[in-house]
Amino acid sequence: MNIYRNWFLASRPWSFTMTAISVSVGSALGAIDGSFSWAFYLITLLGTVLLHAATNLINDFYDVKCGVDTQEVSTAQYRPHPLVEGKLAAGHVKAAAYTLYGFSTLIGIYLAATRGWALMWIGLTGVFASLSYTAPPLKYKYSAMGEISVFLMWGPLMVAGAYFVQCQAFSMNAFWISLPFGALVALVLLANNIRDINHDRDKGILTLAIVLGQRNGLLLYALLVALAYLAIVLMSIFGPLYLWSLIVLLSLPLALRLLRLMMKQIPADADARTAQLDTAFGVLLVISLVLEGVF
Repeated sequence: MNIYRNWFLASRPWSFTMTAISVSVGSALGAIDGSFSWAFYLITLLGTVLLHAATNLINDFYDVKCGVDTQEVSTAQYRPHPLVEGKLAAGHVKAAAYTLYGFSTLIGIYLAATRGWALMWIGLTGVFASLSYTAPPLKYKYSAMGEISVFLMWGPLMVAGAYFVQCQAFSMNAFWISLPFGALVALVLLANNIRDINHDRDKGILTLAIVLGQRNGLLLYALLVALAYLAIVLMSIFGPLYLWSLIVLLSLPLALRLLRLMMKQIPADADARTAQLDTAFGVLLVISLVLEGVF
């Protein structure tokens, strides 16, 4: 049973909540606009989760291969990392990642054929961004571009794709609503990179946190958290969100506690704590959209 557990942990299943939220936001907005299919929602969710799992595996593969992830890296200190720990063979991890890419691609082709070929461009963009994140020749995660990619993938791209599956059209409202959550997902990576500035600099890679420095990186982190909540308030009052969406503010105490902690001393699990904020924020946003659709 340990081998199944190792594969399960290597896929980083706790991170799939962010993908589920992005897909749910886009799908819920489609339902509000009059079109929703549980079958297409679940198929879309499966395809994106498989792509996310493939991304996690191939990211770990190249991080370990390039010597970025070692037993000493902070991430390996607070969560399981089967590849770093030698519990999985690197070649097997790479093969599993490409297998998951294959299954995700098949689902993408099916959705494009049944809902509209515009989805193919979204899928190809997602796969390209996933593969080139840490893989050569681009390896853009190591060139201070990781946060921008994460923001675009879990924000506009994934929400727009999920909306299109339901409505067979794109929506500017979905685009605007995707921005706050996409920004918070990007902060998971920023928190990780702020914590690992010294480690990453020693490994010869460049991150946004290294470019900005710790102080400015933390200021950007706090600014984006504040802007995410401000965006929800403004969109709830003036549109395209609804007054229901003000329930997202119930997660504000969690955000304030996290900001105080980050400004005082960056914790080893800074990325995990940021992901917890994302989950609370995102789940409340989805609930608000469901309430709008129902009432």
